[in-house]
Amino acid sequence: MENIQIKPDEFIKESNAAILTLNTDKYIETAPNVKLYLKDYGEGKPVILIHGWPLSNEMWEYQIASLVENNFRVIAYDRRGFGKSSQPWDSYNYDTLTDDLQSIIEQLELKEVTLVGFSMGGGEVVRYFSRYAGKQVVKAVLISSIIPFLLQTKDNPEGHPKEKNKATAQKIKDDRIGFIDNFGKLFFGVNITNNPISTPLLEYYRMLCSFGSPRATLECANSFSTTDFRDELNTINVPTLIIHGSADEIVPIEISSDKTAKLITDNTYLIYKDAPHGLFYTEKDKLNKDLVAFLKL
Repeated sequence: MENIQIKPDEFIKESNAAILTLNTDKYIETAPNVKLYLKDYGEGKPVILIHGWPLSNEMWEYQIASLVENNFRVIAYDRRGFGKSSQPWDSYNYDTLTDDLQSIIEQLELKEVTLVGFSMGGGEVVRYFSRYAGKQVVKAVLISSIIPFLLQTKDNPEGHPKEKNKATAQKIKDDRIGFIDNFGKLFFGVNITNNPISTPLLEYYRMLCSFGSPRATLECANSFSTTDFRDELNTINVPTLIIHGSADEIVPIEISSDKTAKLITDNTYLIYKDAPHGLFYTEKDKLNKDLVAFLKL
């Protein structure tokens, strides 16, 4: 056998080249000292997946595969403060978060985009229309969304009281991981008689949530709990798919999507009977089918 010698520096160069070839991950700088991590898969019309709180892009695992297989380009990114994205101390209001989204669309030069927002992510979807006139977006999807307004006020008596939000914030400050653990069970509808998710997977999602910065976790909770989108829904001028579970205990359907469906003119409203908040996993097959069908219309 011929003795071939490879110099160490040549080996390193070859190894790095292989890594770069296989790596589909990207970072996009959306503001000074703020870089967002994203995954970009497939070819076709682009679909941007916006994750919920306090998760990261990995929550879309089962949707990404389905969309790519159905010939869509899928961009899933980590919101600032979460996952692998930068974790600045401030700037977690919806204007700034939506500016991040706009920067992704602009820098990737995307056209004919569908925005898909889960839970908190519905806020960026709506704000993109009111702030950027929905530029380059042709369809929108709101899943288990916090839209239109969660806070209890005189003209929104069904909302969550301020005291409840303060109590949640205090639990996060006292024991963030313990809060996430309990939150995850409610999120997926786990109780004595119902266990729709395995323990290892529940622990995996808890781990994903733990990667979010403590500051971002608190600040984003305040943003989605107190931002009023009611006067912005009339700016959505594209076909919109609204999906919500009837058994959602995190964002009850009565104070969210039931109202949203009355305020967006061109919408299709699907209610998943007995589904919890985290239906992206518990109802993944149904969700993927409905999502692909809507995108192909």
